[in-house]
Amino acid sequence: MLDPPGVTALPPGLRIVLDRRARVVDDGAVLFGGAPPRMLRLATRARALVAGGRGFTVADATSTKLARTLLDAGIAHPTAAPVTAVPSPSDVTVVVPVKDRVDGLRRLLAALPGGLGGVVVVDDGSADPAAIAAVAHGAGARVLCHRTAQGPAAARNAGLATAATPLVAFLDSDVVPEPGWLAPLLTQLADPAVGLVAPRIVALAPITGWLGRYEAARSALDLGADPALVVPMSRVAYVPSAALLVRRAAVGAGFDERMHVAEDVDLVLRLHAAGWRVRYEPAARVAHDHRTTLATWWLRKAFYGTGAAPLALRHRGSVPPMVLTPFAAAVGVLALWARPPAAAVGVVVAAVAVERLARKLPVDRPRRTAARLIGQGAVGALNQTADAVTRHYWPVAALACLVSARARRRVAVIALAGGVVDWWRDRGRDPRARPGPAGYVLARRLDDLAYGSGLWWGALRLRTLEPLRPAGPGSTGSRPPERVSPDG
Repeated sequence: MLDPPGVTALPPGLRIVLDRRARVVDDGAVLFGGAPPRMLRLATRARALVAGGRGFTVADATSTKLARTLLDAGIAHPTAAPVTAVPSPSDVTVVVPVKDRVDGLRRLLAALPGGLGGVVVVDDGSADPAAIAAVAHGAGARVLCHRTAQGPAAARNAGLATAATPLVAFLDSDVVPEPGWLAPLLTQLADPAVGLVAPRIVALAPITGWLGRYEAARSALDLGADPALVVPMSRVAYVPSAALLVRRAAVGAGFDERMHVAEDVDLVLRLHAAGWRVRYEPAARVAHDHRTTLATWWLRKAFYGTGAAPLALRHRGSVPPMVLTPFAAAVGVLALWARPPAAAVGVVVAAVAVERLARKLPVDRPRRTAARLIGQGAVGALNQTADAVTRHYWPVAALACLVSARARRRVAVIALAGGVVDWWRDRGRDPRARPGPAGYVLARRLDDLAYGSGLWWGALRLRTLEPLRPAGPGSTGSRPPERVSPDG
């Protein structure tokens, strides 16, 4: 894995827009947002560029410096780039790892666009390699064959090693890229500091059954409709390897072949640590054939959970189950207490937090801004608490329920109310699927039980508490104000 090029370089003509969650206050003098959240103070020239929130185009030294800062903070995202700065499809080799999925491979290869730099199919120990080879050769693809299965990481790396192009797209054999999927990803690579970009993974039609509708609305592969800088412990902390576009100079030899689960998260974390930018671009869409048979679906969720322990040992502090600032911890304790005095104590805690934060904010109306930020933090803390009870620490919650009627009531309320809130938030995520509340809540809780079971099994197998250890307040603290462009 190589170090990224000069991080200040950006092509003239690159267009960027502010993230929809970014908050501009004091007539553009201060920006809040990003991953992790931070505050930026803007100098005079920078204020003019972000005025109105419509974005701006990189054109000179000032706009380049501002764009670089906002992109690296996750406060803005590229939306367009000049043709001369965007790589061509001919710069891309598509690598497809496959094992036995002949029909899926045929479906995928038929959906690939023309003009690619090559297609490599890696047969990872299929029972009928001749059938895989026939489909691949029929689509004009090269074939590499592993006589015995070595795992998806090894299969992808074998294709990566043979690619002659500067870019490689990894597509699993159970996905189908939608028309136009590649162009938005290539646009992101107009930024030379971006080493990996991932599309949005959506459900492959037809969507049927209660599990199918749940997966369309809540799949762990679908990271939502908003673009993001991929950063540990942020809203988008990983991207799945079902579909990726990488810069070969960034990923080196590729995935760690010793990992048979979470190898994609490991790659993202290594790229981030090396200084490369990783981006999520939902304008590019790739459909995934979700598992919707209960047993296979549940076991796959548990399998994902087993990846938490090796990740936590490799990347300590980067994949915690919770991030506990003092305020978040207080909110969580009060939510679990759930007694009449808790509301009064909560008001006092929030008021103190608002006042303390307001004193640090160099804005015209510090208390109003602080109240908004503290309110957002409280919502996040409540979400973390609910996930902790029903997902990461559910065995602890189950033990508490065995000995305490009060704990049973608390857990039941959290499980039901949290599920309904999630359903309300996710019910329109995919307009093709409208999950009902009962089926959604049941699937949500089974999802949590499966992932948590895998997490605890992985921790026991490796004899470590790392994947269960919350991160402290120093992991993602707020940053002091930064002046990001010269006055003039």
